[in-house]
Amino acid sequence: MNKRFGTYVVQKNSIESFKAFVPQSLPPDPAVDVQRLLPVLDLATRALAELNSVVHAIPNMSLFLYMYVRKEALLSSQIEGTQSSLADLMLFEADQKSDIAFEDVEEVSNYVKATQHGLERMKNGFPLSLRLLREIHAILLSGSRGSGKLPGEFRRSQNWIGGSRPGNARFVPPPPAEMLDCLSDFEKFLHTDTFPVLIKAGLAHVQFETIHPFLDGNGRLGRLLITLLLCADGVITAPVLYLSFYLKEHRREYYDLLQDVRLKGDWEGWLEFFLEGVAVSARQGLETVKDVNELFERDRKAIEKLGRVRFSVIKVFEFLQKLPQVSVSVLGDQLQLTPPTLRVAIEHLKKLGILHEITGKKRDQVYVYRQYLGLLSVGTEPLR
Repeated sequence: MNKRFGTYVVQKNSIESFKAFVPQSLPPDPAVDVQRLLPVLDLATRALAELNSVVHAIPNMSLFLYMYVRKEALLSSQIEGTQSSLADLMLFEADQKSDIAFEDVEEVSNYVKATQHGLERMKNGFPLSLRLLREIHAILLSGSRGSGKLPGEFRRSQNWIGGSRPGNARFVPPPPAEMLDCLSDFEKFLHTDTFPVLIKAGLAHVQFETIHPFLDGNGRLGRLLITLLLCADGVITAPVLYLSFYLKEHRREYYDLLQDVRLKGDWEGWLEFFLEGVAVSARQGLETVKDVNELFERDRKAIEKLGRVRFSVIKVFEFLQKLPQVSVSVLGDQLQLTPPTLRVAIEHLKKLGILHEITGKKRDQVYVYRQYLGLLSVGTEPLR
């Protein structure tokens, strides 16, 4: 018997009957054809291992990861329709005004906090579990936009994807009662070790999206789940993969393949796409690491030639590696340097072509480390 296909259960609401989909528990039966996937699995595994190794070998790893997490948060949120940019996020985190809707930027910032919470909990020995996913979801939906969507709680009502109601929806996840059984089986699968970890992560992502256990935030949390699984199983030791760039670029195929698993049981088609995405994303990450290191090294050498003033300039430069868009007030608060000292340092950085003023104002000026922000911002333009 083919157990790759779920079952439909007929539900009724006040205006219509509709069919909700209840997936089979993982792993798929018949089993996934791992032999078919071996070539792309090998490419993805090697590329990810190289990225993990290179990131940990660079001297500014913590600063790089700081920005890496923000890029993934931004990309994942953009798939769901937010209009924030990386610059907007940095302005928001530095308590500076952004031109984008507050709720959009807050949503991305929450993703960063949720990622950090999940990784820190696992680092301290807490298992990847439904409880941890609820904790992460509570952070993800904290604030103005998500406060009415039961943050941290599994849904108690029917939801759907696409359409204006369940009757015309593209997909209707399991009803709440069946959903709880699905989640119980899903949690057990998270702790199995019968698959290569990358295949396990691909399977888990689809299952989570199909169960759709929350009223909102399922897409973002489902993509974050990939990172959490890879870290939990030791494939990567830090969040060095931003797969959402690939998924954003191929979002139509991404959604179609998720649906093909549900309707046709085509796990192999999805997994080939997923593993190719991991390989491509890891290679892009390697290029970014290389380019960022070369930029930092070149600019540091230019600063070292400045003489005694270089000490305050280096302090500002190192802070720019964490937050490449700043104001004098932000630098003053963070570095405890006087305004005159900061202005001199900024003027030197401007003359070296490292910093650029972007407001055109005489007061409340904002400066950007343009080349660094440009490297980080590749692919992060909001969807229109």
